Amino acid sequence: MDRLPWTKFHWLVVVGLGVSWILDGIEIQIVSSMSGALQNPQTLHLTSAQVGATASVYLAGQVVGALFFGRLTDKLGRKRLFIITLMIYLLASGAAGLSFDWWMLLVCRFVAGMGIGGEYTAINSAIDEIIPAKYRGRVDIAVNGTYWGGAAIGAAATLVLFNENMVPIEWGWRLGFFIGPLLGIAIIFVRKSIPESPRWLLTHGRAEEAEQTVDAIERQMRADGIALPPVTAKDELAITSPPRLTLWELANVFFKKYPRRSFLGFSMMATQAFLYNAIFFTQGMVLVHFYDVPLSHTGYYFFPFAIGNLLGPLLLGPLFDTIGRRVMICGTYVISGSLLFVSAWAFHAGILSAASQTLLWCVIFFFASAGASSAYLTVSEIFPLELRGQAIAFFFAISQGVGGVIAPFLFGHLIGGEDNPNPDRNPLTAGYVMGAVIMVTGGIIAWYFGVNAERKSLEDIAEPLSKAPPPEAANPAVQLR
Repeated sequence: MDRLPWTKFHWLVVVGLGVSWILDGIEIQIVSSMSGALQNPQTLHLTSAQVGATASVYLAGQVVGALFFGRLTDKLGRKRLFIITLMIYLLASGAAGLSFDWWMLLVCRFVAGMGIGGEYTAINSAIDEIIPAKYRGRVDIAVNGTYWGGAAIGAAATLVLFNENMVPIEWGWRLGFFIGPLLGIAIIFVRKSIPESPRWLLTHGRAEEAEQTVDAIERQMRADGIALPPVTAKDELAITSPPRLTLWELANVFFKKYPRRSFLGFSMMATQAFLYNAIFFTQGMVLVHFYDVPLSHTGYYFFPFAIGNLLGPLLLGPLFDTIGRRVMICGTYVISGSLLFVSAWAFHAGILSAASQTLLWCVIFFFASAGASSAYLTVSEIFPLELRGQAIAFFFAISQGVGGVIAPFLFGHLIGGEDNPNPDRNPLTAGYVMGAVIMVTGGIIAWYFGVNAERKSLEDIAEPLSKAPPPEAANPAVQLR
């Protein structure tokens, strides 16, 4: 698979699997903008606390879904799970648009979150195992970054859905829940044509299916006139029956066999999640509280912010395959953290306007977005194939716990109440400085603990647990297999 050139088959994989992040971006942006509609007496008439709980339940669902489906994607296969998880998301999100009370909405949001959480594990696993090593970094980073393309689409949709002159308020929020499912239905048919990961098949005793899958891919490429290089002896890998992965054995792999890599994965995921959620979930509050931007106008400032986040992974992604992982990860983390220091100083000095503050955020997250995407790439490629889905789930759950819970709560308190005509900038400045220190620290850790995984086969980065021992070390049972 790694020796194959880039063809239309790989574009099929990118389009069919990469849409998940676009759907998540649309989902979160629309739902985060419908708080006013949901509190209206003509709709569900929720309280502010109930609206906040709805968002928290969605994030909790993502964590549960990642952990639950992450284990299943390693056990049952990538394709089966990226079909199932997308179906769960489509049904639950659509059902949320039909909610008749808060409790039904809570259940639907939790289940939809589970679907998206499962998508993260199945999709990242499949992309890494199918895309050739030469392109793996840029593709994974770009796909993860497309979340912001979805967020921009969601922001545009809110300008129509929540404008009472265009859509009645009792219908706008319901229609918002249907946008993601409508886009996702077409992707189901695309995904059915994407094969199971040959790597997963091979390590689960289905070598004949793996061979047939690769033969079909190569046959189509040759039919398109593409000459394929031969398979050499160095590409061969002898495997045996995969081990049964209990939770104890998983812990042994993470913390005894690969402790440095586990520390790296935790550091990268937690630091980027803290920065992202601290800024993203409080951006509107800062604009309203410190720059007197009307609440109804905050969406206009989101567009350049989303575009900066989208362009970073697209433009910087190829450098992760050429310059290398460690240099680029450290660089994006340290540069974004250093720029946040500058932003903190300018914010405290009171020399920024709403526009210049947004511009600074755009530049900061141009680099931070590529770094955040590389965190997902890192945890998905530095651990053995047999537990790749569970590794992604484990570190994703940590990042959501640190960034999805602590950061928005902390920065919300640092901003303070909105009824103060002369808000104190010192607490939020301290928060920005803390975020900058955390991000720079994450970059330094990546430099010293990072893995040079660029252009390398996944099996060279982390040997499969099912790799057969050398013949001289083999015991009779292994030889029989």
